[in-house]
Amino acid sequence: MKKEELEELIQGCPSLNHMAERHSWASIQEHGLLSTSALLDLYGVTGQERLEIEQTRRDRCIPITKDGLHQAVIRDQLPMDDKGLLRVLPPEVSPADWYRLLNSKVFFWLTKDRLFRLTDARAYRDKEHDVLELDTRQLIEAYYDEIVLCPINSGCTKPYPAKRDYNSFLPIDKYPYDYWRSKRGK
Repeated sequence: MKKEELEELIQGCPSLNHMAERHSWASIQEHGLLSTSALLDLYGVTGQERLEIEQTRRDRCIPITKDGLHQAVIRDQLPMDDKGLLRVLPPEVSPADWYRLLNSKVFFWLTKDRLFRLTDARAYRDKEHDVLELDTRQLIEAYYDEIVLCPINSGCTKPYPAKRDYNSFLPIDKYPYDYWRSKRGK
């Protein structure tokens, strides 16, 4: 992505949104917004329990606790399943590989419309959530080298999964913004 394309993205999406489990804010303030894998590290979750959380689909939210820490909740992965992943992943990437990759990341919605589609989905509409709204420019300036972009909803395989692989996530400077803009608009 060229500098002017990044500026266009920031202008078009001045804020980013993240949906967290209700009552997560205190922990986020104390430890930062953490990926599932980073939460499991912080809470000392190991062994079979960790493998099940990180490498298999979660059909429910999973609370985790540790003395001295606020309870955390690992979110479900209802919009995704192994059957859909097997249709779109290359043979060298297993569903377990994909879950592990996703669990190493923190995700943001670029628009409030996309966020509200998630909060209004049947599985989540009757629940309260902590919604974080972050300034896109400030986030990019602070974490430029750690940010990767993905042109699809990488955590969804329903109803029609998009093809995906490890190259679905690219650093900002490698992201083909012009290509995706030509297909989808700004």
